[in-house]
Amino acid sequence: MRLLFIHSDHLEFEAREAVSDDLAEREGVPLEGRMEECVTVFVSVESDDEADADGVVENALVELRDVTDQLNTRNVVLYPYAHLSEDLASPDVATNVMQDLETALKAEDYEVLRAPFGWYKSFEVACKGHPLSELSRHVAAHRDEGGEDGESDDEESAPSEWQIMHPDGTVEDPIEAKSDLGEDMQAFVADEVQGDVASPGEEPPHLELMQEKELVGYDELSDVGNLRFYPRGKLIRDALMAYVNDLVVEYGGMPVETPIMYDLGARAIDEHAGKFGERQYRFESGDRRMMLRFAACFGQFSIMRDMHISVNDLPLRIYEMSTYSFRREQKGEVSGLKRQRAFTMPDMHTATKDMDQARAELLAQANVALQTSADLDVNYEPAIRMTREFYEDNEDWVQEVVADLEKPALLEILPERHHYWSAKIDFAAIDGLGRPIENPTVQIDVESAERFDIEYTDGDGAHNPPILHFSPSGGIERVMAALLEKTATMDTPRLPTWLSPTQVRFIPVNPDEHTEFCDDLVDDLEAAEIRADVDDRDETVGKRIARAERDWVPYYVVVGGDEIESGELGVNVRAEGTEVDATPEELRAMVHEDVGDLPTVRRYLPRHVSRHPHFTGR
Repeated sequence: MRLLFIHSDHLEFEAREAVSDDLAEREGVPLEGRMEECVTVFVSVESDDEADADGVVENALVELRDVTDQLNTRNVVLYPYAHLSEDLASPDVATNVMQDLETALKAEDYEVLRAPFGWYKSFEVACKGHPLSELSRHVAAHRDEGGEDGESDDEESAPSEWQIMHPDGTVEDPIEAKSDLGEDMQAFVADEVQGDVASPGEEPPHLELMQEKELVGYDELSDVGNLRFYPRGKLIRDALMAYVNDLVVEYGGMPVETPIMYDLGARAIDEHAGKFGERQYRFESGDRRMMLRFAACFGQFSIMRDMHISVNDLPLRIYEMSTYSFRREQKGEVSGLKRQRAFTMPDMHTATKDMDQARAELLAQANVALQTSADLDVNYEPAIRMTREFYEDNEDWVQEVVADLEKPALLEILPERHHYWSAKIDFAAIDGLGRPIENPTVQIDVESAERFDIEYTDGDGAHNPPILHFSPSGGIERVMAALLEKTATMDTPRLPTWLSPTQVRFIPVNPDEHTEFCDDLVDDLEAAEIRADVDDRDETVGKRIARAERDWVPYYVVVGGDEIESGELGVNVRAEGTEVDATPEELRAMVHEDVGDLPTVRRYLPRHVSRHPHFTGR
């Protein structure tokens, strides 16, 4: 189905002539009408919609709610309009769909005017002309509930079998074992296996924190799920991106950069996009049907296809920090940093010689994902998902994986393969409401090499390689969500020092007399790649200490005449809730030990807090 929305001052129509007596709709619909202050919805019902007309209506309603909510109106004109598509459904199906849309909207207390099907009509529409006054949508029956990589998990098949496997190889029913598992795994089992919705209707804590701490905000001039990052939030995001880039390159990934849009007229693109449902930004560019990428698969597969790959090149790892990836989530599912329509996805694809090498790579890459858990100090719970055939052929190897992970894993055994992958490992953090945030993933893809004509050669000829999809951290925004969710459970909330926008703050007792000395201390720390600033505001020391606490500064120092004279500083250490005496050199060493070899990023806000603008609130 194709929809064109026009936010209208008014829409007026009059049916002039029936297309034919058989097609013209006459009962239960006016042959002329007018509506003021409305959304006019031009509708083309397509042949593909005939397979599941009810599903198309349901998903069209999602779009209608989304648009009318954005435009703050409950007045809707439904206008059948064949000119949006060249592949139309039969008249009977199209008429029924229009009638069902009208009935469903009226049941939700919309005021609806529906123009008749099967008539040549004159109409007049007055478009309001603001940025959201003209919107288009492509709707299909299938809407998946997949993870951030876009993959559909919606299957009409026998249910999965679930198990808990322990590092010693023992296997239990997850429901029976639940009480003996850790709190996070208990929550994971409740969500995945039992379908329990923890704290329904509540917003996860990070939604308030991301705005309160001036990290991330919404932009009403953009599409929902597209966020704006303020300097503090951008610094955290950039540091995370630098961290993942370093991690992957050290592992052997070779960075590339690929386009963000692809031609749906290409068979391989269309088929692979079809594996990910209809939650895609699709658009017309001239005479080409295009889509925005949901991950870096297309571009990296295209690179591999055009390479001459020898068996000696394997495993071949191509990597991209895909900024941005796009996925058109339903409006009600978009949730702060946890689920967006535009996101940053570190994405590596590894061509392997055979399944033996693919399994070895999967295990090695899963351990890289666990390294991110340690470096970020965020707990991840693993889920190993595979087909029944894969599990039966590789049960000993699965036990080896769980032993290597050194923690219980949730096993999902699918009766048959419906995806491009035969096995994968997902890792999830648990938010403050007990709900999972899907983060790293590694998957064995057994379809895409053939679909995209990717081959490697050896002495026996050319072969299609198994390909691994790997995101070592998951979407960067989801990592930020997991970090903020963890702070909500802390007695003293804080971010890891390497990600803190300000790592050291100096508070001069008398800004007029002591700021210059503090500036010299900042110079020394910045030379050592430590982010430091000075709260030089004309406020009491107590208020400036409170500001450092609100900003979650890991180390802050009050500097007066005694400190200048003695050269010894009283350093307040947030993680420990203590004050320790240290020289400037010892302070520098403390921060370096805290950060370790994790990335350093220069300060993004001015040195003096008096020059820090407020990015939220008006």
